[in-house]
Amino acid sequence: MVRQHYSWAYAWLRLLIVILSISSSSSSSSRGRDKHPDYKDALSKSIIFFQGQRSGKLPSNQTIRWRSDSGLSHGSPEHVDLVGGYYDAGDNIKFGLPMAFTTTMLAWSVLEFGRKMMIMHQHEHEEERQMMVHEAVRWATDYLLKASAHLPQALYVQVGDPVADHKCWVRPEDMEMEMNMEATPSTVYKVTPSDPGSDVAAETAAALAASSLLFKDPAGSDHYSNALLHAAEKAFDFANRYRAKYSDSPLLHSAVCPFYCSYSGYLDELQWAAAWLYRATKNSSYLQYAISTAVEDDCDTFSWDNKLPGTRILLSQYSFGADGGDKSTARFNEEAKRYICNVLPNLQSTTVQYTAGGLMYKMNATNLQINYILGDNPKGMSYMVGYGEKYPQRIHHRGSSLPSIQQKSEPFGCGDAFQSYYYTSEPNPNILIGAVVGGPNHEDEFYDDQDNYAQSEPATYINAPLVGSLASLATTSGS
Repeated sequence: MVRQHYSWAYAWLRLLIVILSISSSSSSSSRGRDKHPDYKDALSKSIIFFQGQRSGKLPSNQTIRWRSDSGLSHGSPEHVDLVGGYYDAGDNIKFGLPMAFTTTMLAWSVLEFGRKMMIMHQHEHEEERQMMVHEAVRWATDYLLKASAHLPQALYVQVGDPVADHKCWVRPEDMEMEMNMEATPSTVYKVTPSDPGSDVAAETAAALAASSLLFKDPAGSDHYSNALLHAAEKAFDFANRYRAKYSDSPLLHSAVCPFYCSYSGYLDELQWAAAWLYRATKNSSYLQYAISTAVEDDCDTFSWDNKLPGTRILLSQYSFGADGGDKSTARFNEEAKRYICNVLPNLQSTTVQYTAGGLMYKMNATNLQINYILGDNPKGMSYMVGYGEKYPQRIHHRGSSLPSIQQKSEPFGCGDAFQSYYYTSEPNPNILIGAVVGGPNHEDEFYDDQDNYAQSEPATYINAPLVGSLASLATTSGS
């Protein structure tokens, strides 16, 4: 029964993350391509990318050497330790909602495909063996534990003023230089009982719960796993008890909108977190909570904002089994099927647009599929930096676009670099290995320009869902 139970979860997750690679593969035949991309190489690079987004004190085994320590005083205005975590994209801000979603997706990828990764790594080069995704998850969870340490009084959800940051083009390592501290303040934002944020708190709970499963140690102490789970339950209780969208808070609105407004509300995150807590604890009250949370909307987007498809796929697994499964979860299976039918091409039920090159295109979304990302597209270029012979050279990313401290030890001032390094046609001096950019437009066109942030900016939540699907493809495609 366990094997069948797992296989359905495995199949649904693969459909969720990999299904769009099938559609891009189907278009490859019309372009005369019959060779699989090198999924193993892409997997290794997709994990390395997270090192380029690290904030805090960097470890000695850092592969991306042009990055250095940054944000070592984060949290000090509130007298808390918020050192660590990830910058979300090409800026120098630590946004809590996308960071937590990134963590959940990385953990889910390993939980479902970890065995495949381990088998693959046994036969890979030493550099790739070292790029274990566990390190990427733990870099985030160490930070999320700090951010949630003061619950139920406060959950810290952001470090950095995005409005000020977007007026500066400096390396992360330069932010805390005296010359820049006023221009790029490391402002700390939090949700509290009087200014709540159910969405960001519930996503934090989901990330911690999923990661607690990842760090369970069958041969030793579960101290770290238990700490994650305890924090997850506190975050969920806070999210459920004090209900509101975090972007509705007067103290947070201008700091998170329009960057990461909670457009979908918070019920999807509450249901998503309950699903993960049920998987982590087997406490039936969490399953009943997820079932009783009425979110009936059909949708065709799974993202840092909208978790409904992910929840439905996660919970659909419980409707299967040798004993007939849990019938109370059957509706999640039906809802998951409808999501799949909404995004598959060439069906009457399809609700999304596809380009002539086979790309699923949605406005205000990352528009990429796996084979399309790796070069099976009309441009014949990879949209993963460092993969293949042709890839974006001028990505919208501060650290990548500016000479590193090793190359130029003097700090950049807030406005010093715009003319010389931002408005330039020269390639970025530092290659952010594995970074997947926003991608082409509805006509399969891509403009490799730092100022074109919609197409050329990478983000952690773009890479995170790729990890599991690349691991699966690497061991099933013959690559």
